[in-house]
Amino acid sequence: MSTPVDDPLSRERSHLSASRSALRAMREDVEALDISDVTANWVNAEVLARQIEERVKALADLSDTPLFFGRLDYLRAPGAEQAEGADGERPQPEAAYQTLHIGRRHVHDHDGDPMVIDWRAPVSQPFYRASKKDPMDVALRRRFGYTRGDITAYEDEHLSDPGEAARTSKLLQQEIERPRVGPMRDIVATIQPEQDEIVRSGLSGTVCVQGGPGTGKTAVGLHRVAYLLYAHRERLARTGTLVIGPNRSFLHYIEQVLPALGELAVQQATVDDLVAHVEIKGTDDARAAVVKGDARLARVLRRALYAHVTMPAEPVVVVRGSRRWRIPAYELEELVRELLDRDIRYGAAREALPQRIAHAVLVQMERSGEAPDDRVQDAVARNSAVKAAVKAVWPAVDPAKLVLRLLSDAEFLAAHAEGILDADEQKAILWAKPARSVKSATWSTADAVLIDEATDLIQRTHSLGHVVLDEAQDLSPMQYRAVGRRCTTGSATVLGDLAQGTTPWATRNWQEALTHLGKPEALVEELTAGFRVPTDVITYASRLLAHIAPGLTPVVSIRENPGHFEVRPVSGPKDVVEACRELLRHEGSTGLIAADARVPELAEALERAGVPYLGPGEETTMDTRLTLVPASLAKGLEYDYVVLDEPQAVVDGEPDERTGLRRLYVALTRAVSGLIVTHTAGLPPQLA
Repeated sequence: MSTPVDDPLSRERSHLSASRSALRAMREDVEALDISDVTANWVNAEVLARQIEERVKALADLSDTPLFFGRLDYLRAPGAEQAEGADGERPQPEAAYQTLHIGRRHVHDHDGDPMVIDWRAPVSQPFYRASKKDPMDVALRRRFGYTRGDITAYEDEHLSDPGEAARTSKLLQQEIERPRVGPMRDIVATIQPEQDEIVRSGLSGTVCVQGGPGTGKTAVGLHRVAYLLYAHRERLARTGTLVIGPNRSFLHYIEQVLPALGELAVQQATVDDLVAHVEIKGTDDARAAVVKGDARLARVLRRALYAHVTMPAEPVVVVRGSRRWRIPAYELEELVRELLDRDIRYGAAREALPQRIAHAVLVQMERSGEAPDDRVQDAVARNSAVKAAVKAVWPAVDPAKLVLRLLSDAEFLAAHAEGILDADEQKAILWAKPARSVKSATWSTADAVLIDEATDLIQRTHSLGHVVLDEAQDLSPMQYRAVGRRCTTGSATVLGDLAQGTTPWATRNWQEALTHLGKPEALVEELTAGFRVPTDVITYASRLLAHIAPGLTPVVSIRENPGHFEVRPVSGPKDVVEACRELLRHEGSTGLIAADARVPELAEALERAGVPYLGPGEETTMDTRLTLVPASLAKGLEYDYVVLDEPQAVVDGEPDERTGLRRLYVALTRAVSGLIVTHTAGLPPQLA
């Protein structure tokens, strides 16, 4: 039986096919561009060729990703005003609504008419925000269901029909619950009004998003970047954007979200990548790491750095031809104090000092009747006597050597930490065995952050236009300062959950963190509606909140499906493997999360049983859908189903109970559809 021509599903499939053809034509037009006659030189040609290459990549058609996911039928042209008649009544809407298909990127036909509207365009906003109470001139909102890129269903909401009751979108629920294999997906089809408000917030302001597990804060942050690149593309193309994640596994997991939206220019890094001035060879104990991460260390470093500046005791004598020009010591001291009072970077002041001395010499020359110019001043600034004076008064300082001396020399540290760090704190950060050189030192990640601080005191760090900082709750104050240096002239999106802080220096409140970041005026938004974690799972995990973050609002799952949840006593690793096998019978990904110390034993059990598995950061496939995850790396990841092994061992694997319970809270909330908690020992009493 043939499909009727006026069948809505058939028409939408035809529009999808035509849109794919139009996108292919757009890409072919770019590929066919001839730049041989429009470039002045080979440099311009290389730049233009690279821009064309990036444009071609951005126009790629991902076969499993639908070009559009929704449709809006406007009552009238969006933004247009309807004129009132002579009797004061508005005319009836036209029979033919203006129809717009909403998708991941803009697609137009050969005449330039839009076939798909970018989800970031202002005209697309009602797809996320329109409601029965405020239809925003939308008569109908249509959502599409897809299977491997093909339209298989649709669902309509008649927003202008007062007789139709508001209802939960089944397709929306299905999209949220759709099994996930491989990296993180975008959420353009499921963005909720409260999320959309954050996504579309302006470039000039910094936003901090406090969001519990499953509230979509990471996705919101990534989509905000995509939106800002759409709304402020030229500015951000000049200044740059950066996404900062907690570890490489997390960055690998999210790396496909922005390319799927056609955005390829966003860099990704960890905080350790940003401060990679030295090779990391060691680790700090918790006490040393807490002190090194304290913002007070910035004051210690500043004191130690500027202690290298000494007041001149001798005059500078510059010989030029047969004349000698003498700048007395008191005048040199005035120049040095003036630079110190200006509070500019150490290195910038050091570069300015020889020019200041040279200018003082030129003033004397002019008084004697000479007429020196800028070339003479530059020559005087390079004079050996001037160079020697600058070297003695304002010597060059290597930031790594400065930190090395602070951590190695007890007297040097005590002199500059007096009144800032007490004796116990100084002892905690001093190396037991001083290193001989920067290369031989056993640097820790906290040491690298100190070196980055010292580097910025000497020479200003380059600032980007926008920075996204995810899992921010785990950063120390000094790490916040390191990130803040990368957006001093730009803005930031800060994402985190205070309840998931799993470091001894974890953030206590967002206002304090934002102050260290240099953005105290940032707007703090809280997401409490859970889209990812099933009701039964988040309810169980929320038992821990009273012990780890009593002031936070628990996440409330809006999922109609309560999800599969079971707490199962087991006798050993063999039973844990069997639980994994049970969940692998379902479609989608499965994560086996365990305390780090138990991972080798479980890996051996999986190998004995012949169950293939991957490590965090490795991309799942249809053949291998199980990932063995150390609890320390679970943050930010998600799986359709999770087996959580031995909760008490997860708690015991941390230096203190509160941090352990927070690590457990993270592990409990990684599941999208189901969770089995297995245990041989007793459960933590906080879960009772």
